[in-house]
Amino acid sequence: MSARRVQIIGIGAGSPDHVTQQAISALGEVDVFLVADKGASKDELVALRRAICERFIPADHDYDFVTVPDPQRGADATRGTAAYEQGVADWHAARADAYARIIDGLPPQTVVGFLVWGDPAFYDSTIRIVDAVALRTPLDVRVVPGISAFQALAAAHGVVLHDVGQPVHITTGRRLLAEWRPDLGTVVVMLDGGLACREIVSVAPDLVIRWGAYVGMPQQQLRSGRLADVIEELVTLRAALRNEHGWVMDVYTLSTT
Repeated sequence: MSARRVQIIGIGAGSPDHVTQQAISALGEVDVFLVADKGASKDELVALRRAICERFIPADHDYDFVTVPDPQRGADATRGTAAYEQGVADWHAARADAYARIIDGLPPQTVVGFLVWGDPAFYDSTIRIVDAVALRTPLDVRVVPGISAFQALAAAHGVVLHDVGQPVHITTGRRLLAEWRPDLGTVVVMLDGGLACREIVSVAPDLVIRWGAYVGMPQQQLRSGRLADVIEELVTLRAALRNEHGWVMDVYTLSTT
């Protein structure tokens, strides 16, 4: 059995201008895009993916856009580490099952595409899930990189993420408090719905935070300053944005300068 081709395409952090020429070429090869449907509150994320396809795929190339109901994942914020990891594993398995059922029903020569927000290498599950599907049916998987949210954040704030010869530490809100220390270098924090940096204020109030929500999108919001001075504003603003839009994607950096 020949392997079916799958394109995993990074589409950037929200702006169509983030889509690379490599990604545009890959888009034009896809026959069926599979897109997770996460409910009405996140319809905008599906609409943006549709808009990218309409903008960059040649008019004479026929393709289908299939939304796949996303399995329930549960409340990550209230779970301990073991329960969180098991919940994610179960969610990945359910996603793989859903995608495999659809892929198995497609003609053998169909090229399947996945549109990944940001870059597929950073805090995204698509590659792992497609790898799980490939255990059941032969797939020829190709990955196209994209502009990640933290790259777009650094550009929006006009900064280099690290001092000369120094590291950048990329982590999640769930792990921030256990990992942060003064000599860690610049810390990039993703997936932090609770703004865990609030708990660092008492020990490092002079840290500089550079924060962004909906980076690269028309509703982009940016804030920066001394952590102790801006954190309460960020907590309030983030809640207001989530209430207004029904969802929020944000990312921030912590540094000494």
